Amino acid sequence: MSTLDLSTRTREILSALGAGDPFTDDGALVARSPIDGSELGRLAAQSPDDVAAAVGAAQTAFEAWRVVPAPVRGHLVRELGELLREHKELLGELVSIEAGKIRSEGLGEVQEMIDICEFAVGLSRQLHGLTIASERPGHRMMEQWHPLGVVGVISAFNFPVAVWSWNAALALVAGDAVVWKPSEKTLLTALACQALLDEAARRVGAPAGLASVVVGDAAVGEALVDDPRVPLVSATGSTRMGKLVAPRVAARLGRCLLELGGNNAAIVAPSADLDLAVRGIVFSAVGTAGQRCTSLRRVIVHESVHDELVARLSKAYGTLSIGSPLA
Repeated sequence: MSTLDLSTRTREILSALGAGDPFTDDGALVARSPIDGSELGRLAAQSPDDVAAAVGAAQTAFEAWRVVPAPVRGHLVRELGELLREHKELLGELVSIEAGKIRSEGLGEVQEMIDICEFAVGLSRQLHGLTIASERPGHRMMEQWHPLGVVGVISAFNFPVAVWSWNAALALVAGDAVVWKPSEKTLLTALACQALLDEAARRVGAPAGLASVVVGDAAVGEALVDDPRVPLVSATGSTRMGKLVAPRVAARLGRCLLELGGNNAAIVAPSADLDLAVRGIVFSAVGTAGQRCTSLRRVIVHESVHDELVARLSKAYGTLSIGSPLA
């Protein structure tokens, strides 16, 4: 596709997914496609004050949502899953345009969203607690899990929709509200997902403000991390980012879920099956354009097989196609 085609196609997809046309001529945030570096459009940035307002609305919605029976909360996630099935091809294509994945991986990421919705719907009828025998006559102890409140989700660019869905689907059936700060590199997929969730919420009559997206720079993420009304922050990104987020949340006695990148290595011993090693190394390093948090970055190889492995890897890399992932 040409630059113009990518921009036009993006607008078509957003409209079909119910997100409308979010672009503005003077927007501070530039949405680009890594396919060719082209500008897809500009969006208005939000401020820390906007984050505070979103969290406030989510807190109000949470107070109503937490008393809705869990199986009924599951209806919302079921509707989201159905909408994702209906629009899988479009959302998968948008992931490819904005994150640079090949089509099959963009579609695979949306399938992960569908799968977590199925899991969460089942879980909505299995939020069990324990009944425990007491040493006191005529007494028993009962365990009951309570919703936390507003869950903050900060996601990375490499899995722009799946990570949010893992958090949001479970949070919603557990009775929590969600405020999502997506990566500045993948804003459009976030707006598309939010539009689908808004439609699901409309269908089941969920309270307004239960889930929302805030877009902006690091200051927006920091406002979400520091808000005392957000008892749990789930953040995905670099280890450097995690080291910044964790102490700030801990300082206010909040909780963190951190999924952080690493420096993953393959170890190739003298006894290794080199055919298998080459396939594993190349796929791990190249799959998702090398942008998984588990992508291979290093090979530690025994000197006795070093030269042969390097030759095989060089040959394998020579067969890779470079070009548009949409093709």
